[in-house]
Amino acid sequence: MREPFSLSESTSAPFYLHNINLDATVDLLKELLSPCRVCPFECGVDRYSERTGRCKSGALPKIASWNLHHGEEPPISGYRGSGTIFFSGCSLRCCFCQNYPISQLGNGKEVSAGELAQYMLLLQKRGAHNINLVTPTHFVPQAVEALAIAVQKGLKLPIVYNSSGYESVETLRAISGIVDVYLPDMKYGDNECAQRFSGVNNYVEINRSVIQEMYQQVGELILDEEGVAVRGLIIRHLVLPGNTQNTMRVLEWIAGLSPTIPVSLMSQYFPAHKAFSIPEISRKLNREEYEEASNLLGSLGIVNGWMQSL
Repeated sequence: MREPFSLSESTSAPFYLHNINLDATVDLLKELLSPCRVCPFECGVDRYSERTGRCKSGALPKIASWNLHHGEEPPISGYRGSGTIFFSGCSLRCCFCQNYPISQLGNGKEVSAGELAQYMLLLQKRGAHNINLVTPTHFVPQAVEALAIAVQKGLKLPIVYNSSGYESVETLRAISGIVDVYLPDMKYGDNECAQRFSGVNNYVEINRSVIQEMYQQVGELILDEEGVAVRGLIIRHLVLPGNTQNTMRVLEWIAGLSPTIPVSLMSQYFPAHKAFSIPEISRKLNREEYEEASNLLGSLGIVNGWMQSL
């Protein structure tokens, strides 16, 4: 259960129908697929003929699931649910990933852009508050292509970009004006942790530049009259056992950027995937560790967001 530690007043705001040429954006993004430089690894493979890149993904989007989801942060799930679309695969290799059958093993089904657009339209028909693209980093060109089709057929929902926070700033700039709500992770404030747990040695620098770009694009969180997000930035941080200093570095940086950015401080860690082989994270988070992390929010002046019970 997510408990708000402060609630901003809801602000009435319309859905943003952006005056951008989606077809031209799709053409620009598709150029990033060959050689591939969609994500920070810039592995350079031809996604139209190879699957040997970091994400091991090809030209078609691969979808693990799509459905109404009620377990996101309250402004994302609302009362009707968020229209989540889970993309298969991931460019990170987080040893503790709780969705590893999707992210690491690649469970899912390849679909056309038209089929993906149909999922979006069906979620809108079922009452979703938004279209929530989960781990879309390595499929941004394909996702935007599907969005262009769906918008032509009547899609009018806000777009949520829900990711690990390890992105290409170049790619994000290409989709400026398309995404309404950014929902990134800030996993690490320490590159040593990032290397040990996710296999990257530059997460902190990349992630911070990404958060700044996202914040510049969409600004502070704006809610409609029902308390549902229509625009803005929400940052997630999963507290890891034995790594309170990592959490402190993350929260200190967020407070320096803006103490009013909502932070979702998550306590849901449990050892999964390969985490059992790493002693310090081979156990669940304990109450004392989460309380210490929670106390940091107040001491740093971070005033908006949500906490979870253990």
